[in-house]
Amino acid sequence: MDRPRLLTPPGNGLLKPSGMTRRSVLGLGAAAAAALAVPGCSRGRSDEPAPAGPATLATGNKGGVYDVFGTGLAKLVSEVTGMEMRTLASGGSVDNLQQVAGMKVDMGFTTSDTALNAHEGTGLFSSGGLKFSALARTYDNYVHVVVPTASNAVQLKDLSGLTVNVGPMNSGTKVVADLILETAKLRKVRTTNLSLEDAVKSLKEKADRMGKGPGIDALIWSGGLPTTPIALLQKSVGFRLVDIGTVAEEISLKRFGGYIVSSIPPSVYGLASSVPTLAVPNYLIARPNLSDSWAWWTVNTMFRRQNDLMAAHQEAGSLDPRSAIATMPIPLHPAAERWYRANHI
Repeated sequence: MDRPRLLTPPGNGLLKPSGMTRRSVLGLGAAAAAALAVPGCSRGRSDEPAPAGPATLATGNKGGVYDVFGTGLAKLVSEVTGMEMRTLASGGSVDNLQQVAGMKVDMGFTTSDTALNAHEGTGLFSSGGLKFSALARTYDNYVHVVVPTASNAVQLKDLSGLTVNVGPMNSGTKVVADLILETAKLRKVRTTNLSLEDAVKSLKEKADRMGKGPGIDALIWSGGLPTTPIALLQKSVGFRLVDIGTVAEEISLKRFGGYIVSSIPPSVYGLASSVPTLAVPNYLIARPNLSDSWAWWTVNTMFRRQNDLMAAHQEAGSLDPRSAIATMPIPLHPAAERWYRANHI
């Protein structure tokens, strides 16, 4: 089978990140998928040895994109290598970083801002930085500020005095939600730390009671598009997304860490128009001594089986080998770097 056409960039041999749109590389992904290399399989061979034992991938909240994307990836990697990659639902970015650096799991997903804090020993990690490497930049998270259709909250300032879920304690959602509320100077918001599924349930139950009784009035979520539990709200109580564009611009200018001013297209959730928001890149990270074989085959599978991964979640269409290496200052795992050099130069 023919290999995909590979480009040779100048400099260090690794492709430099481009300013491409989030789904502009589907053609490249399809070409890569066509050149699948499986140990001992007639569809293609590789000299890279198969992993010697199983691995564990920490994903995120049940129903969130980390969980869906990670489950799909683990299934494909297990199929390709013949060695099981197990998934473990988690609290999210902070939890995953702690588990990966603590050698409790082999790989996990995290947001770029949280990874930077962990790498440099700042923010929640001021007591000491963590050791880990990156396998790839994957796709971008989008901050959702969700309110029921019947809510009177139209602007971010309208959340004052309301109960808002900001995500589990050890999640990237909480990191960015706290930053948004702090930047907007919303100090009278009552916050909760429910999981995504529990937050959606609480929001729906209170909306069904016309905003009366216990429950939350809004939820903040940082995740890929679409996030299924949120999308399903449109079939019950209905929801709107609050425009946080002004705060997003302020954060992106003041806080380094990969924050991007972006918007959620109306087609994703059946909205009337696009909603300005903050986007945060995601990384797939690895424990310090992850074997070369697991690192290499995980990266190889993401790109060689990209079309199949898109069947698990459409965010896999955002994978681009040219931007996947953009995890600075988090170092790439040596075997991941070797894969990018060998396959995309």
